[in-house]
Amino acid sequence: MKMNDLATVLAQTPGTLSIHLYPATGVGPTPQAAFDAALIDAGVADCVRLRESSLIPPGCKVVRAGRHTASHANHHRRVVVMSQMQQSRPGEHAHAGIGWVQRADDGGGLFIDLHDEVRERLEHDLHAAFGAIRSFHGAAVHTLLASRRCERLPVCAIVVAACAQELW
Repeated sequence: MKMNDLATVLAQTPGTLSIHLYPATGVGPTPQAAFDAALIDAGVADCVRLRESSLIPPGCKVVRAGRHTASHANHHRRVVVMSQMQQSRPGEHAHAGIGWVQRADDGGGLFIDLHDEVRERLEHDLHAAFGAIRSFHGAAVHTLLASRRCERLPVCAIVVAACAQELW
């Protein structure tokens, strides 16, 4: 398997192909600890995460999942697309987001992951990025964001698109 080939991984996964989106945030004494806390919040901390390309293969279903709904099974690997932003400046925000489009005819599509300190700019940039891609012109753009304000300790916001869970 080539790295960055989500379509190949999903094509080898039997059954209905589903990608679940998990928004999450975390806080900790260091930026790394905040990131780890966000992974726990998303339910993917105990998995080996293989970061892959952002292509959505035909026939795939994208599901918005709530926090704490991912499997916490140890020794599993999950193929993920992930957006993350850490923030250590008190009063500032961390916003992470994933946008996606899917073709109506076969469900194939694309994820884009971005982050920004300004939520409205992040939302705008996700929509604008798809507007620049000719093959998805006119397709409905869907987004999912996670946000956290830094009060004192470092924070992290992530959105994880996860699929292909299997034993490692």
